[in-house]
Amino acid sequence: MARTVTAIFDEASAAARAVDRLTALGISRDAISVLMSEETRGRYFGIETKSKAPEGAALGAAAGGVLGALAGGLVAVGSLAVTGVGLVAVGPLVAALAGLGAGGAAGGIIGALIGLGMPEHEAELVAEELDRGGILVGVETADADQADDVEEIFADMHAHSLATY
Repeated sequence: MARTVTAIFDEASAAARAVDRLTALGISRDAISVLMSEETRGRYFGIETKSKAPEGAALGAAAGGVLGALAGGLVAVGSLAVTGVGLVAVGPLVAALAGLGAGGAAGGIIGALIGLGMPEHEAELVAEELDRGGILVGVETADADQADDVEEIFADMHAHSLATY
């Protein structure tokens, strides 16, 4: 049965290494999501939304690895600025959050995460972590074995708030 595994990283470099290990494991970039506040995006990636081309190029070079490519994708596609909440996302979370109307009637990021299947208490913790500058990395896994592998990678990279649902 497919599972979603999420974890919070305090540093972009740790998130990048985790994403690199996930892709080395054979997990498609299309199955990996990254969610962070706009403030965190600015702190780590120095992106201004006025002109997207230079930042995308600089971001890919500066951030390196797959996280750089994923975050560069935020810039290239205009990212998802979750209205009223100040979050940006890349990966499967983009469509899910947009489809849930995150920031509106869904009750902001907590409502959106609950709508994705995350238990309410975990969604509240994740929202607090994002407010504090954390970076959520989520993976849609194919089965329980792959979910176990993802959990192990996240633990090895010192992620916290690890959740599988």
